Amino acid sequence: MSYFGWGEYIPVSKKRENAQKLIAKLKKKTPNLSPVVIDGKKITTTWWGKAWCDNLVSYRDYENRLSRGSAYVKNGFVVDLQIENGLITAQVSGSELYEIKIKISPLDERKWTNIVQKVSNSISSIAELADGKFPQELAEVFMKKGDGLFPSPQEIHMDCDCPDWAGMCKHIAAVMYGVGNRLDSDPLLFFKIRNIDPTSLIKKSVDEKMANLLKNSSKKSKRIIDDANIKKLFGV
Repeated sequence: MSYFGWGEYIPVSKKRENAQKLIAKLKKKTPNLSPVVIDGKKITTTWWGKAWCDNLVSYRDYENRLSRGSAYVKNGFVVDLQIENGLITAQVSGSELYEIKIKISPLDERKWTNIVQKVSNSISSIAELADGKFPQELAEVFMKKGDGLFPSPQEIHMDCDCPDWAGMCKHIAAVMYGVGNRLDSDPLLFFKIRNIDPTSLIKKSVDEKMANLLKNSSKKSKRIIDDANIKKLFGV
């Protein structure tokens, strides 16, 4: 029996069981189904995944729903999570199966230009980035609130077909935590979420390095021995 559009109360243990059955069923129709699986008690294990979750907590707009979302993702209720350029889609198992769509505004071009300028000379860090890693040396630039890669609440446009009227319901909160978990294994998703291409950052860094090498190659080294000194050195 339901009241005011809400489904009948279902115990957490039963919801977990239902979620697993639902995943098995959905995989038959959707081979690329990608449920969020949390190993252990922590949603994230890397500094960049944790940084994403900490950023969510820092916004008062979300604080009332995040704890329930955290419990949902830990219990395996996010049965599918897909991340495309600027778009996150998901399915969350609750009283029913709910569809979630989250659009993230593209990173402001001015902010991206500023980021590129600040980190383009960090060759070793850029090399790690090109290798699919997320070097902590770039954390201050990438994670700076307001100027980094994180979207603000105004840049996150959320929709869930559940009956909850709140801007961020527990299902959306679970998906946002699920994104943090995904960033653990693929930190370059940070760029995909903001609809930007990290290769432009890598290319600029390499181009500048090559330009500096070519520029310096035209300068005469102070260590070069002239003809007169060569004759003295070798007695010729």
